[in-house]
Amino acid sequence: MKHFIERRDFLKLGVTGAFGMMLTASDFLWRVEQVKAAQLPPQTPSPDAALQKLIDGNQRFVEHKPQYPDQTAVRLQEVAQAQHPFATVLSCADSRVPAEIIFDQGIGDIFDVRLAGNIVTPESLGSIEYAVALLGTPLLMVLGHERCGAVTAAVKNEALLGDIGSFVEAIKPVVKNAKLQPGDAVENAVVANVQYQIARLKRSQLLTERLESGKLKIVGGRYDLDTGGVTIIT
Repeated sequence: MKHFIERRDFLKLGVTGAFGMMLTASDFLWRVEQVKAAQLPPQTPSPDAALQKLIDGNQRFVEHKPQYPDQTAVRLQEVAQAQHPFATVLSCADSRVPAEIIFDQGIGDIFDVRLAGNIVTPESLGSIEYAVALLGTPLLMVLGHERCGAVTAAVKNEALLGDIGSFVEAIKPVVKNAKLQPGDAVENAVVANVQYQIARLKRSQLLTERLESGKLKIVGGRYDLDTGGVTIIT
């Protein structure tokens, strides 16, 4: 009887151990498949399709019907080894304008470049060129927003502390014409600044090549702090 019990316990232990090995192997194979999936780039949407994806996401945000896509544990595994964002967004470093939230997107969907005043600097341009030329994002949006503090400072032309004035200088070229137009000077300058920064981006040879080949679309946007809506600026 003792021999039988020991043998039964041994067999039980063997089955349990084998089952544990099966789970471990299964988990390992699942992780391998996730890594493979991450290494294979998904089908890149057209520039127009990418823009529509942002517009649709913003509409969901405005209507308070977010889907929270690409925010699961599986998604973390998918993008752990490689990223394939469908859009690059140059936006203001304002806490109220987080691109993934206002466009209802998830991890790895948007390549974010954020500076006060959504300005083009050598560093921000290099980041954008990396996203467009090396990661292959088909859409580039310059996103300004209502009552932008950086634009307001440029319009008022007041003395600023430290290096705060550095990004204000990059916006000043649009201020004069904005003041001459009817309406609020700051709001005029917000739109004008987006257009001005887009013009600066188009001086990049890398971006120009992608534009001319039809692989890239550059658009402007204005975010409304009150409604959450994004208006496309042409």
